[in-house]
Amino acid sequence: MSTDERRAIELLTRVCYGRLATSMRAMPFVAPARHIVAGGTVLLRMHGGFDYHHACNGSVVAYGADNLNTGAAALWSVQFTGTARIAEPTEEQVREFGARPHRIDGQDFRPVYLRIDPHFVTVHTMDYFEEHP
Repeated sequence: MSTDERRAIELLTRVCYGRLATSMRAMPFVAPARHIVAGGTVLLRMHGGFDYHHACNGSVVAYGADNLNTGAAALWSVQFTGTARIAEPTEEQVREFGARPHRIDGQDFRPVYLRIDPHFVTVHTMDYFEEHP
């Protein structure tokens, strides 16, 4: 695992949500997803009602997460690609995901899980320093 890949995985452990991007019926889409890091891979929990997981299964997808809205002095953004596979999490991983939403866009939440092995990782950082008069 490269230095960028290790750094990206470490940064992902600092936030809970990101955005999954791929195409469905030849149209691009971006969907929010809850993630955890599990043994160097990223496990996503999504709502199964939209069938996004079927569009992603076996396909190369992009995933990104960041801390850009936190107001932190050191901002970062992580993006990577990888092949997504429908996965069945362990009981421990389900607990690690934490509470799940009750409804998504008016539908009862039905969790589905995807596993992605990160490849072609990009990490961007922005450091802000306090200005002195």
